[in-house]
Amino acid sequence: MTLETALQPLPDQFETRFFAHLSATGLHVPAPRRLAGGRSNHVWRAGALVIKLYAADGANPLFANDPEREAAVLTALSGTGMVPPLVQIGVFEGRNWLSYAHVNGSPWEEDAGHVAQLLGRLHDLAPPSGLPAGANGSAALERQTSGILARCTEQKGLPELRPLGRIPPLPQPVLIHGDPVPGNLLAHDGTLTLIDWQCPQVGDPAEDLALFLSPAMQLMYRGAPLSKAEEDAFLTGYPDRRITGRALALMPWFHWRMAAYCLWRAERGGEKDWQAFELERAALQSIRPK
Repeated sequence: MTLETALQPLPDQFETRFFAHLSATGLHVPAPRRLAGGRSNHVWRAGALVIKLYAADGANPLFANDPEREAAVLTALSGTGMVPPLVQIGVFEGRNWLSYAHVNGSPWEEDAGHVAQLLGRLHDLAPPSGLPAGANGSAALERQTSGILARCTEQKGLPELRPLGRIPPLPQPVLIHGDPVPGNLLAHDGTLTLIDWQCPQVGDPAEDLALFLSPAMQLMYRGAPLSKAEEDAFLTGYPDRRITGRALALMPWFHWRMAAYCLWRAERGGEKDWQAFELERAALQSIRPK
């Protein structure tokens, strides 16, 4: 979820020029129509293609918006079935764009165990070169959260909720998606495909687990947090018990960070972001030692 403020409208006639340019490159882009859910970039469906035009990076403190990373992962994971097939990339009037084959699916809504299995397979794959390191261990998560809070006008009591203790970094970080929320998981033909690879990292797989379990992310994309049964199915479905245990141990830091992020977003104008903030703060308070 990478929205900073409302997605800025494109300049007059830009869309017409852009699709004329794509046609001139040899892409077949008939009757382009905007896709719902493009929260951080402009996205269209045109025939058998999805076209993504990247918005300028608004310095989001948690979710990057990097076209080079997305192209690298779609290339590296081609043929796995986990990502849509990359078709072409380019630059038009100073803006990066990317096209991939349309996947005829719908955003994930049910069977959390299936998502866990997909993430388990992803975390076993070799990352492409050049990906940045993710926040790994409680000290890194604390630094990241403090950086987000420094950008907030108010603190809403979050500094006092800083988790206690220390969880060391994972010695061998892996390829992680970085934003595996329901809107980035397409269900089709009994399988799942991960889209929106703008912020992959070489990091702690517990990060992906925590982002999917996040009540804020589930609220924003599915309308409600996961039920206890869904959470249990997800944790049971992930193939590595050590990582699920690690995710649970780090959960206070993940909730704390997400609460700070939702606060940062809410201050930029989103009523639903305040609801998301309250959910994450309540989740943190429910597991934080008194």
